[in-house]
Amino acid sequence: SWFDSPYYHILYKDRDYDEAESFMKRLSNFLKLKEGDTILDLACGKGRHSISLNKMGFHVTGVDLSASSIDYAKKFETKTLHFEVHDMCLPYSSNFDAVFNLFTSFGYFDAEEDNLRTLKAIKANLKEHGRGVIDFMNVHYVTQHLVPLESKTIDGIIFSIERYVEDNHIIKKIAFEYNGISYRFTERVKALTLDNFRAYFEAAGLTLLHCFGNYNLEPYHEATSDRLILIFE
Repeated sequence: SWFDSPYYHILYKDRDYDEAESFMKRLSNFLKLKEGDTILDLACGKGRHSISLNKMGFHVTGVDLSASSIDYAKKFETKTLHFEVHDMCLPYSSNFDAVFNLFTSFGYFDAEEDNLRTLKAIKANLKEHGRGVIDFMNVHYVTQHLVPLESKTIDGIIFSIERYVEDNHIIKKIAFEYNGISYRFTERVKALTLDNFRAYFEAAGLTLLHCFGNYNLEPYHEATSDRLILIFE
């Protein structure tokens, strides 16, 4: 309900689009993707990464569980850019040269087995020699630098944000008022480590090829990297 809410997009409207586009260029160059190659953007939200990748010459399909996000993204569709509502726990109907899961869009499932189901679905959607990418947070760094309480005012809305770790999950509670109505939402993502992903990959029959610690694709260091970017086949 939170990810499908217009307030989610208001809270996160300050995300850095230039950084996202630079990351897509570095990533596609590293993977040696060629113009016309196909990419599945898994949990694409409103499609900012998909749009950047399509402008680079790739044929992109963006999928997300949020119907409102897909409705918005469809405004940007072209002959080589398509968006569709889809549950990423299930294989999509086509195979791709690359499958991207970006900006910590993994680990929000209520059921633990859905993490493994998603990785098996990614494997099923990869062409031979295709590459999967998961861009996740580095939970070691995040938990050490967690800001317990924060207030943000965006578009006249005061968002009160509380963060904490509970039951091996990183919890973010968001509270605000709009037009006299109080709203409360919760983000709950599993605190997955590199070792957790290695275990998932082994169970799914995937091979971890590279591990990076930021959007510049520099080496991953458990104590200092803010991201955990995994490339696998």
